Amino acid sequence: MSRVDQPDSNDGEDNAAGNDGAMTVDSVMIPTETAHAGMAVRELFDICGRDHVQALPFTDAEGRITGRVTLKNILRVSCLPEYIVAMAPVLHSKLSCVESAEDKAREIICNPIEPYVQGPHQSISSDAPLIKALALMEKEDTSYIFVVDEGAFKGVITIQGIAAKMSELAVCGPGSE
Repeated sequence: MSRVDQPDSNDGEDNAAGNDGAMTVDSVMIPTETAHAGMAVRELFDICGRDHVQALPFTDAEGRITGRVTLKNILRVSCLPEYIVAMAPVLHSKLSCVESAEDKAREIICNPIEPYVQGPHQSISSDAPLIKALALMEKEDTSYIFVVDEGAFKGVITIQGIAAKMSELAVCGPGSE
């Protein structure tokens, strides 16, 4: 497992737009690691927290993406029985489904990630237009997409990353056009 570094621009200019001026996926891509067999939940939580992503692709021994591991799924499977989810609107603030929340957290983070692996997730190439990524996120009802070029994982893009990039584009206020 190794962290994927974001490619450097060879001309020193901002890499936000492709040749036609369209913003591309690589301008908001977050380089990160992949999940693999034998990884503990704690390690996945650490990576996702450090890199501000909600999921990692799960890779086999040859480095091929065979699935994904999401924070949401780990917490849902480990902490939320279906009846708790169904009753969410009427739950009391002091209700707990476990005797000791700290003990349950310790148990979860020491587990291997394999039971939490889901099927593969949507991916997109790094040179794709950002609008395509947004459309795919909407179509798939997700807030992240894996960036894969020629079968190799490059990183993750998130809706938060797209919004942050957009906020850098213009100054709002009196006199701005």
